[in-house]
Formats: sequence, structure tokens, C-alpha cells
Amino acid sequence: MKERKREFEEDKITGFFDKDTEIRGELSFKGSFRIDGRFKGKVDSDSMLIIGDSGKVDADIKIGYMVIDGEVKGNIQASERVEIHSNGRVIGTITTPKLVIEEGAYLEATCQTTDKMPPPSSEKPKPKEDEEKEAIPTEPEL
Repeated sequence: MKERKREFEEDKITGFFDKDTEIRGELSFKGSFRIDGRFKGKVDSDSMLIIGDSGKVDADIKIGYMVIDGEVKGNIQASERVEIHSNGRVIGTITTPKLVIEEGAYLEATCQTTDKMPPPSSEKPKPKEDEEKEAIPTEPEL
């Protein structure tokens, strides 16, 4: 499968939150979106999300491609790639096929690099008592 390459071009950003902006809610968009302000809530898009140097995001994020120069707290699910640049800070979970972390970046997260998004968690059934007894070797009595 041929890799589709995206390049960040600042003049092609279709949405932008400036550093003095604070927004709460749900965000969905097409094209590239840049956040330099504060955002709290939920993001859902197949496109590119850029968190600028002064950006602070606390959200559950489902995205195509993500570039982080600011701070992100929450769950990130990216279908293509996540890049954390040297000034970037991420606290939470990351699930993506490709993860790039530059030297100097801060990462406190559970990371999974996979093409498949994780299924809902399910508990393993506990083994029956008979199975447990068979699985544990016993020493002969003296």
C-alpha cells in the first residue's frame, strides 16, 4: 500500500483558534485546523490537527493526522500519524499506526501503534475451579 503523504502548509489552514481564545465543546472540521488557544471537549475529524506552541487541549481526539507543539491531555486516536515535536507535551493515551516523538518532547502516555483501533475492553472469563486445580502441579506427599 502506497503511503499518502501530507505536508503542513500554513497558508492552507481552514480553521484556527488564536492564543487568546478559549473554547469548550465538540469540534469537527475538514482540511487543516490549528489550535493556539485553549480547547476542552471532543475532536472528531479525518483531517489534520495542529496544536501550536501556546495551544492547550484537554480532549478525546479522533483524527487523521496530528502535529503537537503545545500541550495535549486526553485520548488520541489517529488513523494515520501523530507527531510530537520537541516543545510538545502529551499526557494520556495514543493509538496510531505511526508515532514520531522528537528529542525533548514530554510524553506521559500509554501508546499503541496499530492500524486497527482497539475494540471495547472485555474481561477474560475466570477459569473454573477444576481447570485451576489441573493447571497447578502438586508435589507428592511423603
